Amino acid sequence: MNGAQDMGGMHGFGPVQIETGETPFHHDWERRAFGITIAMGASGAWNLDMSRHARETLPPPDYLASRYFEIWTKGVERLVTRLGLVSEAELAAGGALEAPVPVRRVLRGSDVATAMRQGGPTEREPAQPARFKQGDSVITRVMNPTGHTRLPRYARGKRGVIAMVHGVHVFPDTHAHGQGEEPQWLYNVRFTGRELWGEEADATLIVGIDAWESYLEPA
Repeated sequence: MNGAQDMGGMHGFGPVQIETGETPFHHDWERRAFGITIAMGASGAWNLDMSRHARETLPPPDYLASRYFEIWTKGVERLVTRLGLVSEAELAAGGALEAPVPVRRVLRGSDVATAMRQGGPTEREPAQPARFKQGDSVITRVMNPTGHTRLPRYARGKRGVIAMVHGVHVFPDTHAHGQGEEPQWLYNVRFTGRELWGEEADATLIVGIDAWESYLEPA
């Protein structure tokens, strides 16, 4: 899924602007958007990868014209309407028009601190040995899936080195579509800037990405 969110290395977007002393939220509505997203995720109506996929499949003009937490809010709107938790009419009205649809869990205020500390662990027990080890040379697959993936466009078909073995984790490409966790080994792969972007790239640049085993082949 080559959406507007996958803009690494693209021309025209400028450098990442780092704010000195940056705060998590610049406006109260951003804090509320974050809270709603976390609370709805905790309801069990969808999983983390479904949430990411909902945001990343926004139409590119809409995605690029939206602030960061606007994208989060629009992702939640997509999910609640798709799953029948909220109607389009209720979104337009800004409030409930019918009795609420039950959800599996409710994140109460008294439980937030504990829930945030625990997070949502994705590590699973291995079913087979890892295919790669630290120091192995690998090449990422060239792929343009119609569904969700965590392998960015700029790192496809590139040669890198396994820098770390993270263990076995939920595979987002299936998890985002309700097709099961399908856990796979996860690796941190290091690439040179010139491998990713050619001879004009900074020769000192090293980029690390986390890549699932099915994204990789031996070099």
